[in-house]
Amino acid sequence: MCEGPGSDGRLPATGDFWSPRSQRRGCCGRRAPRPEAMENGAVYSPTTEEDPGPARGPRSGLAAYFFMGRLPLLRRVLKGLQLLLSLLAFICEEVVSQCTLCGGLYFFEFVSCSAFLLSLLILIVYCTPFYERVDTTKVKSSDFYITLGTGCVFLLASIIFVSTHDRTSAEIAAIVFRFIASFMFLLDFVTMLYEKRQESQLRKPENTTRAEALTEPLNA
Repeated sequence: MCEGPGSDGRLPATGDFWSPRSQRRGCCGRRAPRPEAMENGAVYSPTTEEDPGPARGPRSGLAAYFFMGRLPLLRRVLKGLQLLLSLLAFICEEVVSQCTLCGGLYFFEFVSCSAFLLSLLILIVYCTPFYERVDTTKVKSSDFYITLGTGCVFLLASIIFVSTHDRTSAEIAAIVFRFIASFMFLLDFVTMLYEKRQESQLRKPENTTRAEALTEPLNA
């Protein structure tokens, strides 16, 4: 068993004090406890930490810029169909080479192109970091009214084009795509309206509880 200076209880002489090196390590190569640690009753202190596990790196590529989770699954499907059907209707209209009453066709083309661009813009706002930089309430309100207006104008343009088209295969295909797209827009509007009503119903009990707490008379 190793014995260090002063192990017999006697104070060491002046020349026998430990050096700083010997204070850091006791006999047999062991680390000697610090005096302040011994005074507090703690001889050993923990020297290891928990392994935090593998850290996840940042998303790379398109995943870092596009995030579809801000929209429910049904609305994601509706937005995608609006975009696709508007584009298909516009392509079918561009294939038409001649027309008898061209006013309906031109109006039809304008509405199809506008609907495609508006749908693309709203989808980009929802799926990119730009959504976090703007007021989300204004984004949802704009989406609500744009979807309603686009659906109504889309349906009106389809009805006008039905009465003025020359019954070619491209025009018939454009009309079919346009009617389906109109219903997708209107169905999306109905979905947003239903979500708004659900949110307002959830807020009513909270407002009622707050009003009762404010109007409750104070105890004398």
